[in-house]
Amino acid sequence: MDAEARFPSESIEALRAAGVLAIGVPAEHGGPGGGPIEVVDVLEQVGGACGSTAMVLMMHLVAAQTLLAGRRDGGPLEEALAEIAAGRHLTTLAYSERGSRSHFWAQVSRATRENGGVRIDADKSWATSAGHVDTYVLASGAPGETEPTATELYLVDAHEPAIEIPTSYDGLGLRGNASAPLTLRDLRVPDNRRLGEPGSGLDLMLSATLPWFTLGSAACCVGLAGAALAVVTEHVSAARFDHMGGTSLSELPTVRARLAEAKLRHLQARALLYEVAAQVAASDPDAPLGVLAVKATAAEMAIEVTDAAMRLGGGAAYSRQGPLERIFRDARAASVMAPTTDVLHDMVGKVLTGQELF
Repeated sequence: MDAEARFPSESIEALRAAGVLAIGVPAEHGGPGGGPIEVVDVLEQVGGACGSTAMVLMMHLVAAQTLLAGRRDGGPLEEALAEIAAGRHLTTLAYSERGSRSHFWAQVSRATRENGGVRIDADKSWATSAGHVDTYVLASGAPGETEPTATELYLVDAHEPAIEIPTSYDGLGLRGNASAPLTLRDLRVPDNRRLGEPGSGLDLMLSATLPWFTLGSAACCVGLAGAALAVVTEHVSAARFDHMGGTSLSELPTVRARLAEAKLRHLQARALLYEVAAQVAASDPDAPLGVLAVKATAAEMAIEVTDAAMRLGGGAAYSRQGPLERIFRDARAASVMAPTTDVLHDMVGKVLTGQELF
């Protein structure tokens, strides 16, 4: 999958068959339930196996939670949620726009009111699983508004002819996640596919999308870093210097120290991840700060830990015969994925000093 930059269809089908695509959907909507802690646990495990699969799953679960928060009784939103609960429906987010880049909450596009719905023209810069999903949870500027944060969300059929995917994904890491731009021209969306009330898009982004996304992204990072540590720990324990009487790499104090430092960073980020997941699950008033901090912390940890693993693994780690170089590449995506680490650091500073985020 990584070598061919191919969508991980087999992995997603296995997750579908196991009922994992429905995790987080409450029993009253036909799902198995599960909250932030359970979702984080799943994404950590999947991330440790395949970063691309974890990204596809994570964006699906985040979109499903956003749909859940903005649903209305009856109609296509409820139908889509039922299909997700049954494992028959894959969805994702389409928020970021070329004109506002990593500021995913700001929309350059503006929907135009039409009879019973809206018309949308937009250039979306990144949509994970583009061309492989059933629907997109799409953000657009609210009709008649001028503020970039005046937003509405819509559940859009991914097979609409007004949606084009101009290029395919060919990236450094996460090569199977099929993240690609979307070109929307003259897309008609009826009002019954709008999530929430008119103009409620930003509120849904902040209350539903953001916490699930930062937790999910952090869980993928923790999973990737944990996998790298497991591989390199086995390597330094097994690799030996025959000319030094069979001494293993793990008997060198410098190797043990570097490995320990990497593991401590991993443990710190993992502890924060599950603490913030518990805060979100309990609607803790301190959760918003943790939601902003958890992705930034985990993203930088993943870079540091996988870098250490590559150094500890030496020449063997650079070979494509093992998984370390793939994990190394995959782990770099989170720091530049909106909201980027730099943006999150600024947001944390705003919260600490009592300033408005936007």
